[in-house]
Amino acid sequence: MHMQTRKLGRTGLDVGGISLGTEYLINLPQATVVGVIHEAIARGIHYFDMFWAQPAFRDTMGASFKGYRDRAILTTHLGAIHRDGQHDKTRDTQLSAHFFLDSLQRLGTDYIDVLFLHNCDPQQDYDIVMGPGGLLELARRFQREGKARFIGFSGHNVATSLQAVQSNEIDVLMFPVNLASHAAPGASDLLQACAAHNVALVAMKPFAGGSLLRDKQTIYVEDFQLGRAEMPGAPTRFEKPMAITPVQCLSYVLEQPGVSTTVPGCKSLDELAGALAYWNATAQEKDYSAILPTFAQFANGECVYCNHCLPCSSEIDIGQTISLLEQARPQMVAGQRPTAELQARYDALTANASDCIECGDCEDRCPFDVGVVAKMEEAATLFGKH
Repeated sequence: MHMQTRKLGRTGLDVGGISLGTEYLINLPQATVVGVIHEAIARGIHYFDMFWAQPAFRDTMGASFKGYRDRAILTTHLGAIHRDGQHDKTRDTQLSAHFFLDSLQRLGTDYIDVLFLHNCDPQQDYDIVMGPGGLLELARRFQREGKARFIGFSGHNVATSLQAVQSNEIDVLMFPVNLASHAAPGASDLLQACAAHNVALVAMKPFAGGSLLRDKQTIYVEDFQLGRAEMPGAPTRFEKPMAITPVQCLSYVLEQPGVSTTVPGCKSLDELAGALAYWNATAQEKDYSAILPTFAQFANGECVYCNHCLPCSSEIDIGQTISLLEQARPQMVAGQRPTAELQARYDALTANASDCIECGDCEDRCPFDVGVVAKMEEAATLFGKH
């Protein structure tokens, strides 16, 4: 079977259901990288995500796409930089512009198809990136200058990524979608929002950073790989009932609403072939139904700090208060007080949990059935004991 194409949301671009992330190609010999990229293009892949800012890697990418630019949809990330010999991120617009223009030069192209606002998760960071003088304004400038066709947003937090989608400021969202995040609170709403707003969803981490494919029964998945960055308390330990294949992982991802394409990382021709095996796989080989119950461990009632519960008549920052409560749970379980840092952050809140009048308006607004009043009582008891 040939690769099936889908629309990249409102961009109108056609992309294959399986694309390629390039993270695992860094530090490999140029001949290896060029070989993987050229084979991917020959097999129907033409969307490539590139966020690494290391000069040598960008030079290698430029060599890989030389003569192939018209067959490739290229992305890069605004705010991704190289500092002190390592990859880093910044919100400095001058520095971001420098590295973006450097990427154009090293890639040998006049424009990038999708320019992502790089790796934005905390609310404070979101406000900086999307606010006046932030990276969004810079991306718009490059778009006006013809250096970027479309604007994307990459993140690992449902709450901030949902805001980006609903803002109508972005064309593409890159977000983790994988079996392990199946029941994560808010994930389904985010996917549905992408479909409703015609924002293309590029599913990253389809193998949860390789965790799903490991030859072990007990696996650990990081919060950010679950789309739960800045959201403590998610289960990260899972017991697999059986081995999981790349085909099953990709089958799950490509069946989710709103997904335009997924970007597995492949560092060799064998790994690339393993991903592309999806297109010729049988229905039985794609079937992941026996695996899914393993990842149904999230329960409704878990706060995702989305602030749909606000405004609070007592002016309590409900999401922040619950976040501090969840971060203090390890001490609670051990019969200890919250750390001095957590206590100080709680004490600095304009209004605290003891100000709750139990009106219940927040619970009526909450899309995840969080017992907010009970959590306020718990927080008031925990943090009120000095």
